[in-house]
Amino acid sequence: MEVLRIATSGSVDDGKSTLIGRLLYDTNSIPQDKLEALHAASKRKGLDFTDLSLLTDGLVAEREQGITIDVAHIYFSTPTRKYIIADTPGHVEYTRNMVTGASNAQVSLILIDARKGIVEQTYRHFFIANLLRIEHLVVCINKMDLVDYSETRFNEIVADFQQLLQQAAFKDQVVEFIPISSIYGENLATRSEKIGWFNGTPLLEYLEQISFDHEDKHHPARFPVQFVIRPRTEAYHDFRGFAGKVASGHFSVGDEVISLPSMQKSRIKSVEKFETQMSTANAGDSVVITLEDEIDTSRGNMLAKPDHVPASLKEITAHVCWMDQQKLVPGKTYLLQHGINRVKAKVQQIHHVIEVTTNRTVEDKKELGLNDIGKITLKTAQPVFGDAYNVNPANGAFILVDEFSNATVAVGFIE
Repeated sequence: MEVLRIATSGSVDDGKSTLIGRLLYDTNSIPQDKLEALHAASKRKGLDFTDLSLLTDGLVAEREQGITIDVAHIYFSTPTRKYIIADTPGHVEYTRNMVTGASNAQVSLILIDARKGIVEQTYRHFFIANLLRIEHLVVCINKMDLVDYSETRFNEIVADFQQLLQQAAFKDQVVEFIPISSIYGENLATRSEKIGWFNGTPLLEYLEQISFDHEDKHHPARFPVQFVIRPRTEAYHDFRGFAGKVASGHFSVGDEVISLPSMQKSRIKSVEKFETQMSTANAGDSVVITLEDEIDTSRGNMLAKPDHVPASLKEITAHVCWMDQQKLVPGKTYLLQHGINRVKAKVQQIHHVIEVTTNRTVEDKKELGLNDIGKITLKTAQPVFGDAYNVNPANGAFILVDEFSNATVAVGFIE
């Protein structure tokens, strides 16, 4: 069964947790004992209704404050599809959590309060979804019950968001606007009579119809080698296989491949998964590849196809989202983790910082603070075999790690 990964985002109190709780309720995904616990928790808070947002706000601090702080992953299913929803925080100080929550998403779901319209966090979350090149964007205009289900108000917010789309760097996003009321379940799992003027489909029905390519065949073939298998048994004395996960593209028996960084070539002799012989391994498949020739390949190397070899980068220009309290300044050294490889990297230059609310670049800034997004250049101690993120996301992202605290301080996207 297909799995659809969704990242929800929006400003504070736009109703993300309530929306997710309502989806779980409407799809009968809440066990009876948990539903009873929600009833009791809602009564303790003095509410005369069941607060479904408590399903996703798992931390004590979240429940006490009525906000989302950490990223919660929620799982539910319908007869046709499984879903994983990342409920990300709305506060500006937790933007880093939104980036990590959306990093593997296939759909970005942005909530807008119908009373407030587009606010600062709307710009920020749209910018991040655009930067991550999430192909499907669903804009849910929530709390329609508080504006008397006004079609005029809905159209005003859609028009404002359309202007935002014109500024986007990534133009291939499929965008859908849906008016909803998450607290009452209007237009979530079933069509709402109170929003009869809306001719589109309810949210869940729209999510059911989204199609995407699991196999990622359109991106260049990349196979980072995680382990070299050399059994010490008599039966497999001459066996030498390369274990790993296909990052993008596909590899078939008979394909010519090149090993990086040695640049030696060979052909694929076999593709194996456990004890099963496969003809082709697609993106996401964890397999063992054997080659016809004994070439210099070890852990951390990469197999690719000779007609589309990734660049050997010792100087990387990238957009980064800074995630640490200590500021990023030129001259600082970090560990750059790209796939399974970790190399030392020095910040050469900060080109600019992006004001996401205006999509304007500020070029006179000399540092990046917490949650800032900017463009920098790094110099690495060893080559990194990467692709531009807009060409191949699976091989175009990295993280920066503080070499002393071992904390992840930034996520980057190669230009």
